[in-house]
Amino acid sequence: MKKSLLVIPVFFILSLAIAQTPTPDAYRKAQSELEAKNYWDAIPLFKQFTDSKEYGNLANYAAFHLGEALLGANQPAQAVAALKPIVGGNWAKSDDAKYLLAIAYFKNQQNIQALQIINKIKDDGVMKMAENATYENLKKVSVSFMIANLSEFKDNKGYGEALKDVLESQTILSAAERNAYYELQGKANETRKGVKDQILDIVVILPFTNSSRTNLSSIPQNDFVFELYQGLKYGVEQLEINGTKVNMLTFDSKRDVLHLQKLLADPAIASADIIIGPIYPEETDLVSSFAETARIPFVHPLSNLGDRFEELNYSYLFRPAASSIASGIVEGLKKQNWGKKVAIGYSASSRDEMLAKMLQDQLGKAGFQLLKFEQITPRNTSTFLQGLGIRSGQSRSTVDQVILLSDDPSIAQPAYSLMESISASIPILVMDSWLGFNFANYEMLKSSNFYFIGNNSLNFYGESMQQFRNRFYSKNLIYPSLNTALGAELINWVSSNMSDSKGFDLRRNLDQNAYQAGKLTWGFNFQGTHNNQYVPLFTLEAGELKPLD
Repeated sequence: MKKSLLVIPVFFILSLAIAQTPTPDAYRKAQSELEAKNYWDAIPLFKQFTDSKEYGNLANYAAFHLGEALLGANQPAQAVAALKPIVGGNWAKSDDAKYLLAIAYFKNQQNIQALQIINKIKDDGVMKMAENATYENLKKVSVSFMIANLSEFKDNKGYGEALKDVLESQTILSAAERNAYYELQGKANETRKGVKDQILDIVVILPFTNSSRTNLSSIPQNDFVFELYQGLKYGVEQLEINGTKVNMLTFDSKRDVLHLQKLLADPAIASADIIIGPIYPEETDLVSSFAETARIPFVHPLSNLGDRFEELNYSYLFRPAASSIASGIVEGLKKQNWGKKVAIGYSASSRDEMLAKMLQDQLGKAGFQLLKFEQITPRNTSTFLQGLGIRSGQSRSTVDQVILLSDDPSIAQPAYSLMESISASIPILVMDSWLGFNFANYEMLKSSNFYFIGNNSLNFYGESMQQFRNRFYSKNLIYPSLNTALGAELINWVSSNMSDSKGFDLRRNLDQNAYQAGKLTWGFNFQGTHNNQYVPLFTLEAGELKPLD
């Protein structure tokens, strides 16, 4: 059904032939008043002919035209009362009467009754008009109403078109809404088909510019978005060198949701095999919803906040979700058997607060005792640790291990400085980002008591990493940053799980292996999940990062 054919007047005047002759003069006058749109004059004239016992079949036509006049006078409730008696009879224009009654119901905000009476129309021509009316009257109703009644009225083409309009106007679709959209597209029982060619089509959507940075030339070289893009581009170039057919298209989201919404209408995005980015929550929510509707895998490249993706089908975190990090920490502590007493310090970031709460719950269930649970800042980090007995002149702390959840160097520095100034062997678990802080030389500490929580941790001494660093430096005259390495590894991960030989079904290919070795990182486990569940704890041995057994 083409929407261009669906626009109709609010109601129309249907000229109906009357079998009886002669027609009373008062009835003819009523018809003339109706045609002249003198509705209030026509109404009483038609009413006098609605008694079927006295006027027979003429009463059906009189009631029909009375309904028209009442609708013209904006009296839909009275039109319903006039038309209901004539829709069940066996007369020539009963389907036309059902159509007009449906219009009256729509105007009286009785949408269910309107749809129910439309379902009873038999004539194809009248049904087409009724479907048009359905579309016009329902294209702006609530999505909840449309979803709730889809099964009963899905054969009404106007209902389907109206629901599609309603769904496509939504920024975010729920699971039920997506299923309805698939059903309307005739895809309820289909899985997404592979690409028509052998090319891996990658779409990258990143916020290169924003309200204060209006052109690409103003992006600083150390901007994390630019660094990530450099890595993605490098990864694609290496695939091409090795003979993989790949096409990467890049779009600027501009940190503008309205602009991004327009971008998603681009046919190139709709035909992608995978979408990488964007970064920020309001953007990722929009692209995730689009990906779920279009059935295209979407990958958030950097965040740990995406446990909601586990309820979706096509949205992924490249890095571990907070829940996976928490599980990895608890499993690591259980294996090491350092003791049951734990202290947790966490920063004010969303990830760290969420992770701390998850750890609080999981550690308790695993039999650990949480003796201290506190938000830390650059000012109180040292005090937090000293309050646990980690101080000069005191050899025994009150806990068996400490977990510090932060990527902030201003929090890491006082913690490292304290440990540097005293001799303490208590295990301190920190995020792997601490490995990149230039003030920390962990080999110089008296005790090797820092342990690092995996978060797509880089394998710094792996052969592939050394090749990557050297090749990147020879081309750019700088060594790659962490974000650049993650971008390149993201392309490696995509190409390992979507290819001409393996097929382009990302979910199926991820489920085939519990663990996949990385090239630049220590590896992945996406089996049955939408984030990297591989979260080992690392130690430094002779300057080399190694997973704990």
